[in-house]
Amino acid sequence: MGKESIKSIAKNKKAFHDYFVEERYEAGIELAGTEVKSIRMGNVNLKDAFCTIKDGQMSVNGMHVSPYEKGNIFNREPRRPRRLLMHRREIAKLFAKIKQDGYTLIPLSLYFKGPRVKVEIGLCKGKKLYDKREAAAQRDAKREMDRALKQR
Repeated sequence: MGKESIKSIAKNKKAFHDYFVEERYEAGIELAGTEVKSIRMGNVNLKDAFCTIKDGQMSVNGMHVSPYEKGNIFNREPRRPRRLLMHRREIAKLFAKIKQDGYTLIPLSLYFKGPRVKVEIGLCKGKKLYDKREAAAQRDAKREMDRALKQR
């Protein structure tokens, strides 16, 4: 078996700013043909996206896929909920965690794995304002250290 190439499409940078990412999962996503073409062109935004689990099915809400220009009648609504494809056991395990521990499921990135579109989902816990300030202070300190080492 050959290795499948992984090509990144979009990353959700806001998720890393607003949440602590505890665990990561890979899921397939159910898309229409024109949506795949639009995603290939990079017309996708994960900024305000989140995942929900209802009746044993997981879906991603708030993910914006711009309509494909040449798609005419086959285009779908840009912000419609899209079903995520995972094993039933994995979905049940995630459902149990988000129900009891105050976690949430956030899409972190979208990428092609071979011909298929995959979503990386993070099991995340929200950051408080002081956590965000602390992360920014650490980033600035690291930047200052790198700058000082570079000048030497």
